[in-house]
Amino acid sequence: MSEKIKQKKKVSFPHMGTVSYAWASALRIIGCEPYVEPYTSKKTLSLGTKHSPEAICIPYKLILGNFIEAIEGGTDYVCMITSPGCCRLGEYGKCIENALKDLGYDAKYVEMQLYDGIKGMYNFLKTVSETNNLFLFSRAIIVAITKAFMLDGLETKLSYYRAREINFGDAEKHYKNALKIIDENDTLLGLKKASKLINEEMRKVQIDPKRDVLHVDITGEIYVVNDEFSNQNIERELGRMGVQVRRSLTLTSFLKDAIIPKILRKGETHLQRAFRLAKPYLMRDIGGDSLECVSDVVYAKEQGADGIIHLSPFTCMPEIMSQNIFPSIREDCDLPILALIMDEQTGKAGYITRIEAFVDLMRRRKRKIISENNQNNKKLEV
Repeated sequence: MSEKIKQKKKVSFPHMGTVSYAWASALRIIGCEPYVEPYTSKKTLSLGTKHSPEAICIPYKLILGNFIEAIEGGTDYVCMITSPGCCRLGEYGKCIENALKDLGYDAKYVEMQLYDGIKGMYNFLKTVSETNNLFLFSRAIIVAITKAFMLDGLETKLSYYRAREINFGDAEKHYKNALKIIDENDTLLGLKKASKLINEEMRKVQIDPKRDVLHVDITGEIYVVNDEFSNQNIERELGRMGVQVRRSLTLTSFLKDAIIPKILRKGETHLQRAFRLAKPYLMRDIGGDSLECVSDVVYAKEQGADGIIHLSPFTCMPEIMSQNIFPSIREDCDLPILALIMDEQTGKAGYITRIEAFVDLMRRRKRKIISENNQNNKKLEV
C-alpha cells in the first residue's frame, strides 16, 4: 500500500481563495496526490518578486512564488491557467515556465486554456494522471464543480455572519470547520450530507440580527478579488466594520462563463450580464475583467448596494481603463465607488484608513437617504 502512495504523481496549482479544495478533490479521485503548499504568505511574495520583472502585476509574482514553494516541496507537476485575448495572463504561462527553467527547476509544467471548457479540464486530468478514464475523469470534474459552488455559497454565508457576529472571529472559526467538512468529502452523496452539516456549523455563530449592516459589492481583477493575501483580507476588515460583502467575480461565475456547457446553465451568466449592462459605457471586451467591472457598478446600483469597491493589481491595463470609465457611470449611478490598487508595496495602515473612511461615507449617505425618505413620507401623509 505504501508503495502505491509513493508512486502517486504530486500535482500543484496556484492558490486563489478556496480553489485548492475543488482542484484537490478532482486530483484525489483520479489517483494523483494534490500538493497544496502553505497558503500564500510574505515568503511567497518575496520569492515571486525576486524572480519577476519589476512592472509585472502582483498575481504573476504570487503565482510564481507558489510554484517555487511547491517545487521545493517535492511536487511533480505545476499547473497554470492561461487565456487568449488582450490580458497579459495569456503570456504569463510561458514567462513562468521560462522563469522556472532559468532557476534550474525540472518539475513538469502544464497549462489549461481558460475557455476550452470541459474538454480543457479533461485533457488536463489526462496529462497529469498519464491515463485516460472517461468515467473517472467525468466524476472528478462533476465533484470539483459541485465543490466550487458549495465553497462560494459558504463564503456568502461567512460574509453574512461576519457582519453581524457578536464576538469578532466566531464566524471565521466556524467557517474553517465547514471548509474541513467539504474537504473531507469527495463523492456527490458525501457532499449532499456535507451541505447540511456546514449550514448547521455556520448557524452556531451568535449574531445580532438587528445590527445596522451596510451592503458592499466587490469587483475588479478576479485574482485579487478572491485571494485574501493579495487584497489584505479586505472582507474580514469590512466585516469587522459591520459590512456584508458580495463578490461580483467568483470561481463559480467563471465556471458558468468558461467551463459549464450552455445547455446546463441556468439564468444569465456574469459575462452575459456584463455585455448587457456595460453597453452604454463600454461597447466591447478590452481584456481582463474590465467589461465585468464596468457592468458591476450598474448592477450594484440596481441591487441597492450602499457602495462598491474596485480592486485591481498595479499596472493592470484593463482595470486602469475601467477606473477611467467610472466617472461617466457616476453621472447615471449615484453610488460611492472606492478604487484600490494592490501591489507588494501597498501599506496596511493607509489601506485600512481608506476603507474606514469609505465605510463612514456610506453610513452617512445611508442615514441621509433614510432621513429624506421619512420626511417625504410625512409630507405625503399631510
